[in-house]
Amino acid sequence: MQISEPNIDEILTILVRDARTPVEVIATMVGKTADEVRSAIAAYEKAGVIKRYKTVVDFEKIGSETVVAFIDVKVTPARDVGFDGIAARIAKFPEVQSVWLVSGSSDLRVMIESAHIRELGRFVAEKLSTINGVTGTVTNFIMRRYKEDHVMFIETEEDQRLVVSP
Repeated sequence: MQISEPNIDEILTILVRDARTPVEVIATMVGKTADEVRSAIAAYEKAGVIKRYKTVVDFEKIGSETVVAFIDVKVTPARDVGFDGIAARIAKFPEVQSVWLVSGSSDLRVMIESAHIRELGRFVAEKLSTINGVTGTVTNFIMRRYKEDHVMFIETEEDQRLVVSP
């Protein structure tokens, strides 16, 4: 499916920011009817453009102590499949949240979430580093989230300035 109309891009942008935005509100925002927006969303879902809808949760507020890390992985690409074969193998592990091919000093970036740092260490030592073609890893832990998926995680002071209108 090819995105050809500028308004269709706007529908996706609105859904990325808040997937719970009512169809009627989106229609008003993009200048389409609610039925046109519903049809566009259904077409995107059917074509696999919209993969799923996501809720962004601040787990710290409920006392969850999960460990999230980015693991930069250096690999030797395999003949005929390049990085795709190793990336697909890494992506199959249930601990893995995301895998990206990246530029820079590493080849792949893996995002993993674990209940304990020991589990994460075992994953790197026993699963990731033993994959044929993986030549090195560097692990970076998330210490604090400030913003994720357009959502602020830090409490900001309310703007105390008076509203001035023309």
